Amino acid sequence: MIIGTLVVVILVVFLFFFVIIYQRKMLTNQVAIQKLQKEKQRELLNAVFETQESERKRLSEDLHDSVGQVLSAIKLNLYRLNTLGAENNTMSPVIEDTRALAEECILEIRNIIQNVLPPLLTDFGLGEALADLCAKMQSATGIQVECKIDALPGRYEPIIEVTLYRIVQELFGNATKHAQASEIKVSLIRQEGGLEIYFKDNGIGFNKNEAKPGFGLKNMQSRMQLIKGELEITSEPGKGTAAFITLKI
Repeated sequence: MIIGTLVVVILVVFLFFFVIIYQRKMLTNQVAIQKLQKEKQRELLNAVFETQESERKRLSEDLHDSVGQVLSAIKLNLYRLNTLGAENNTMSPVIEDTRALAEECILEIRNIIQNVLPPLLTDFGLGEALADLCAKMQSATGIQVECKIDALPGRYEPIIEVTLYRIVQELFGNATKHAQASEIKVSLIRQEGGLEIYFKDNGIGFNKNEAKPGFGLKNMQSRMQLIKGELEITSEPGKGTAAFITLKI
């Protein structure tokens, strides 16, 4: 009886430890599966955004090499026609107006190229690109933009610079199209081991509990997930909207 009881106790203890070990293995496997799923999701997002940036680059090159060159040739021909037909008072104003329209179209294409793939971002980095973006937004919209950019130690990975620039670009778009803001503050702060970006407008704001997240917000959050950063947006009706970006590098 004693031996039988001991055998039963040993079996129960063994079964108890077996269940615990099995549960731990299951949890470990679940964590591993979740990690793989996140990695796959991150790889997918990375592929999507790389494709987007590749298409942006191709579009800017096509605009510059084809449409931009053709318009420049049209502008030059119109200038020659205007010079040759200076004595024709009827045609000269028409040619001059057409040349002005061609010049305006060339400027618009240049602006599109800079928005699609900013040369300052690819050549000089995030700080210069954000400062230039702030100046252009103020010039284009008339909104007062206060921009403070810390000196950065050097260049970061292209995916980091492009992601942060696109998010700030999206925030500017929301502030100018929907927020009815008259003032915007943007700051790029260098922290030990990372970066912080603060964006604040004095627009109409919104109620976060009632607002449905749109494609722009989801796109920004997906981009931040890709570079393992954090994006926090706060807003109240009548008190504007603020976005706080933190990234450990």
